[in-house]
Amino acid sequence: MQPHRNKVFIITGSSRGIGRATAEQLASQGARVVISSRTQEACELVADNIRKNGGEALPVACHIGKDEQLKLLVDKTLAHYGQLDGLVCNAASNPVYGPMQALERKAFDTIMHNNIWSQIELCKLTIPHLQQQQGSIVLVSSIAGLSGQKMLGGYAISKAGEMQLARNLAIECGPLGVRVNTVAPGLIRTDFSQALLADEKQVAYLERSLPAGRVGEPNDIAGVIGFLLSEAAGYITGQTIVADGGMTISQSL
Repeated sequence: MQPHRNKVFIITGSSRGIGRATAEQLASQGARVVISSRTQEACELVADNIRKNGGEALPVACHIGKDEQLKLLVDKTLAHYGQLDGLVCNAASNPVYGPMQALERKAFDTIMHNNIWSQIELCKLTIPHLQQQQGSIVLVSSIAGLSGQKMLGGYAISKAGEMQLARNLAIECGPLGVRVNTVAPGLIRTDFSQALLADEKQVAYLERSLPAGRVGEPNDIAGVIGFLLSEAAGYITGQTIVADGGMTISQSL
């Protein structure tokens, strides 16, 4: 079954982790995917692997912190494919790990620019084209944005902001036929969460405590993103889908 056959999707931060898993899943379901990351080399590696498995992929390097590169990403996609059916804003930054009282302005500005403004800018650039295809946007947030955080305060603020951004855009874009949703992953085995997964005893405790009985994998989130981009989610917009193995509802954590 190929629910995304011939559709075109841009996935930011897709050289590894959740973004890569999403691109590979979508490609396996017939989509033409645009692989985007900071370096062209990293994008090429993922695109080559997708092609070897019979999929179609366009590698386009893009630093989400640079507005001019966001425009180039969209321009190159449209020049190559002539259409755009979906946008997945997955790339994010978290340059600090510590309490809010130690958070400096430069780090906060980086977090908010990369995690919020870049998504606003990409949405502005893509919505006119998504409207033509009755397309969809998925923002990749985090359960960090749903609760207070001791050491990830700045990042959590940006992730809560993404959820509100989805609600705002869903209202604006509903009349245009464009849906906007957010997925909030829990702890997933990616490079981004290496520091949290370094303590094997803590991970073992979490896995015993989680209702799902395990830490998540990138493909777990890729499946949710694929659903939100599909016609099966045609009546879902402005929502945050939590995919955390039950972490936020478990009283034992």
